[in-house]
Amino acid sequence: MKLYDCQPAPSPRRVRVFLAEKGIEIPTEQINLRAGEQFLEEFRTINPRCTVPVLETEEGNLITEAMAICVYLEELYPKPVLLGKGAEGKAAVAMWNNIAEMDGLWAMAEAFRNSTPMFKDHALPGPTSYEQLPVLAARGRERVEEFMNRMNQRLEQVEYLAGDDYSVADITLLITVDFSDWIKLDAINNRPALARWHEKVSARDSASA
Repeated sequence: MKLYDCQPAPSPRRVRVFLAEKGIEIPTEQINLRAGEQFLEEFRTINPRCTVPVLETEEGNLITEAMAICVYLEELYPKPVLLGKGAEGKAAVAMWNNIAEMDGLWAMAEAFRNSTPMFKDHALPGPTSYEQLPVLAARGRERVEEFMNRMNQRLEQVEYLAGDDYSVADITLLITVDFSDWIKLDAINNRPALARWHEKVSARDSASA
């Protein structure tokens, strides 16, 4: 297997943390997003959407999207369980991961990509050009603030985001909280439950992946 990665980017970090939790080491190839390597024809043949991460399987198949890669890896390496146990556990992890991704990570990306000069004419991932809209940057920040408030409320009630066990939902939230520095937003300020959770999950060896 091989992972097409970009070390600073949030989405591939989700897969690296997942791999580290599983104790899996695979070769990686770095794609320099700042230099625009994702748009080169060589990489477009690997992923026409021009995004990372991409996992190349032993059979030579290519899997894009972080969660799709995690589902594949969980099937191959079922321990430790990161996608939930039993019907209700799997549903809870899928639900909270989706909330963290859609309401948190993508709101953060909306704020970042619509306000950062390097994304001029590329406010959305992929090969199509989209102009930056300052109103979306402002809205993204508002969405992130509200999301972090809801995460603090949730973590007042549970140890981990989807319940009693650490899961991929916690990985997505960890990456989102850390990503908040990129838009100069303090996600854990005045959110004690979120801060306690963040300290705990950041202390895991996998968090440095």
